[in-house]
Amino acid sequence: MIKSIKDMKNAFDLTGQTAIITGGNRGLGLGIGLAMAQCGADIAILCRDSKKAQEALEELRPYGGKYESFSCDVTDIKDVRRAVSEVYDSFGKVTILVNNAGVSCVSELLDMDENLTDWYNVLNTDLNGTVHMTYEVGKRMRDAGNGGCIINVTSNAAFIVNKTQAMSPYSASKAAANHFTRCMAVELGKYDIRCNAIAPGFTNTELSRHIPPDMFDYINNQMPLGRFGEPIEVGALAVFLASPAAAQITGTVQVIDGGYMLSC
Repeated sequence: MIKSIKDMKNAFDLTGQTAIITGGNRGLGLGIGLAMAQCGADIAILCRDSKKAQEALEELRPYGGKYESFSCDVTDIKDVRRAVSEVYDSFGKVTILVNNAGVSCVSELLDMDENLTDWYNVLNTDLNGTVHMTYEVGKRMRDAGNGGCIINVTSNAAFIVNKTQAMSPYSASKAAANHFTRCMAVELGKYDIRCNAIAPGFTNTELSRHIPPDMFDYINNQMPLGRFGEPIEVGALAVFLASPAAAQITGTVQVIDGGYMLSC
C-alpha cells in the first residue's frame, strides 16, 4: 500500500527517484526531463538520435543529478530489453517510467500506400512501444517490490477528430494507449505501481513550428486559453503525477490542452 503524505513538505520532491523517459531528447520528453531534474530526479533518456540526446543532457546537467542517454528503438522488444538492462546496470533502479516516444503522420487512410506503412509505423511506435517499455520496466518494478510510477504521454487527439489534420493512426493509437493505461492501473496496483496518462494538446515544440501561419492562428482562436502549451507545463504535470502528492492517483488521463477539445 502506498503511504499518504502527511503534509505538504516535500510533497512534490523527486529526490532519490530515477526516471526513464523515452523520446526524452526533445520536445515534450525534454520538458518532462527538465521538470523532473529540477525536482531532484535522476534521468535516463532513451531515444534514437544520439546527437539530440547529448544536447538534452547538456540542458539537464546544471541541476546536479545523474543523467545519461541510451540508444533504443521502442518498436523492437529485443532492443527495449537491452536498453532497459543497460539503464538498470548504470542506475541500479528505476522508479518512474515515462512512455513519451511517439510519431505521427498526416494522411487520410485511403491515401496511404497499399501496405499501410504509415498506419503500422505509428501504431508500432505510439502503442506497441508503450507496451514494450511497460512490460520490461513493469516486471522489474514488480520484482523489486518498491512500487513505481508509469506515465504514458498520449494526446487530446484520443478524444476528438481533429479537423485541421487527418491523423487516424495517431488518434487511434493514443485512444488505445489511454485505455491501456487504465488496464495497467488495475493490473499493477497490487504491486503499488501507479499508472496514469497525460494527454497534451498543441504545444510549442519543433513540430509546431511547421504548422502554417493560418492554421496556427485558427488553432489559437479555438483555444479558450488562447495559446499553445509549453513543454515545461507538461513536465510540471508529470512531476505531480510522479510525486508523493499523487500517491492516490492511478488510472487517470489528464488533459492539458488549453481547453482546445472543448470547442474544436
